[in-house]
Amino acid sequence: MKKIFAIAKKELKAYFKSPIAYIVLIVTICVFNIFFFLIIDGDREADLRDVFKVMEFLFIFIVPLLTMKIFAEEKLSGTMEFLMTTPTTNTAIVVGKYLGSLMFFTIIIWITSSYYFIIEFFGQPDRLTILAGYLGIWLEGALFIAIGILISSWTKNQIVAAITSYAVLFLLYFSISFIKYFNSWAEAVVRYIAVWSHTGNLAAGIITTADLVYYISGIFVCIVFTRLSIENRLWR
Repeated sequence: MKKIFAIAKKELKAYFKSPIAYIVLIVTICVFNIFFFLIIDGDREADLRDVFKVMEFLFIFIVPLLTMKIFAEEKLSGTMEFLMTTPTTNTAIVVGKYLGSLMFFTIIIWITSSYYFIIEFFGQPDRLTILAGYLGIWLEGALFIAIGILISSWTKNQIVAAITSYAVLFLLYFSISFIKYFNSWAEAVVRYIAVWSHTGNLAAGIITTADLVYYISGIFVCIVFTRLSIENRLWR
């Protein structure tokens, strides 16, 4: 566990040593603030459901920028081989890098928690619904990061990693739009795979076991395949 947290800490520090991380952080918060103001001013309701929808969609663009370098940069610089020869296990490397990225993402979510205190001051929001909504966007981000890290482990090129992540996340998010072309069991599968089906429930304050299993199992599968990817010579 110590090695995992050491890698996670190193990964988190690496974000703050990069100007891109600061740009992503500042731009993201500014965009979220603008949409928060526009939505609250327009709806005149003490509710963050529409704000969560915007955040969920924007994470498709944000997360690939955070994950594209995780393994691609290591491979390009040649430090990946050195890292894998250390006493640290490959599982610890993958989990540590994942946690480092997740911690940076969590900082973004934590900053937006000010939205709750603002609407709490001016109104009477449903606290449990907002808490479920924040859980939903955090889990979505956690899954997106796991997918982004997996894709980053496939290539040495950060741009390729980012573009591929965009394509996969867009497909995962908008696959719900294609259910009309399926029927029976295929429709049920597509509906379950679609991220929007699960984030929509959580944004509405509905927490189900199926939604939690979807995110947790998705993260677990991506981490397992990332570990297999960095061990496979075909991806080096």
